[in-house]
Amino acid sequence: MTYQVTTDLDTGVDIDGVGAWDERLGWAYGLIAGDPAVRAAALVRLAEARRNTRDALDRNGRTWRRRYSPRRKAARRNYEEIRTYALPDALWDRPTGPDIVTWAELSYALLFLEWEARYPQEWTRHAKAWGTKQDLIRDVAVAHHEETVRTKLADLIEIVVQRPYRCKDREYVRAARAVDGEDLRTRLKTAARSDNPWAQRHAGYVLWLLDHPEVPNTRHVWRTWLAAASGEPPNRRKVN
Repeated sequence: MTYQVTTDLDTGVDIDGVGAWDERLGWAYGLIAGDPAVRAAALVRLAEARRNTRDALDRNGRTWRRRYSPRRKAARRNYEEIRTYALPDALWDRPTGPDIVTWAELSYALLFLEWEARYPQEWTRHAKAWGTKQDLIRDVAVAHHEETVRTKLADLIEIVVQRPYRCKDREYVRAARAVDGEDLRTRLKTAARSDNPWAQRHAGYVLWLLDHPEVPNTRHVWRTWLAAASGEPPNRRKVN
């Protein structure tokens, strides 16, 4: 079954509702399931969706060898529709109009981030997209989410600070500052007191940045903080 994406041509705002997203991508929740068999089935669906997207992109590319024609326009529309059934493709080109908290695909943005956080090797193997990860974290890092979304972001931050650094993890400081509160700080303090050396460093650093909102989250700041925390000169430590 196909679903036609509807767009307001004057504003460029995607006016698909949550139901349309669920119809196209509801299967993707299997990517974060605890049951390996459920995840495996979802990965099969993802592979099929991404293969269809690549095929549609190839067809679209072939029409560009010809002069502009209705066939070329139709191939472009077909590609734009087909890719809404795949991740991360469906999350690209987010309309700039609506507030992120009312964005119909917000739950799938969070799903994509949760997949990377909980099952990083599967994410890397099947849908690696560092730029998309960075953009989504930046997009969702706002303070006026409803409580369920704030809790989900706190969950992601808690997972990320307990593992070795992965590309673009530093962006989660934005989210931490956006949803700063007692719940998040309790989680970070617990992680910082754990026996996990990654959690001790990463959670401690995020807590320090929460206490110093005027300090930018840069590599230099990380090096300086890490050196002070370890009692070593900054140039003696590698930055993850």
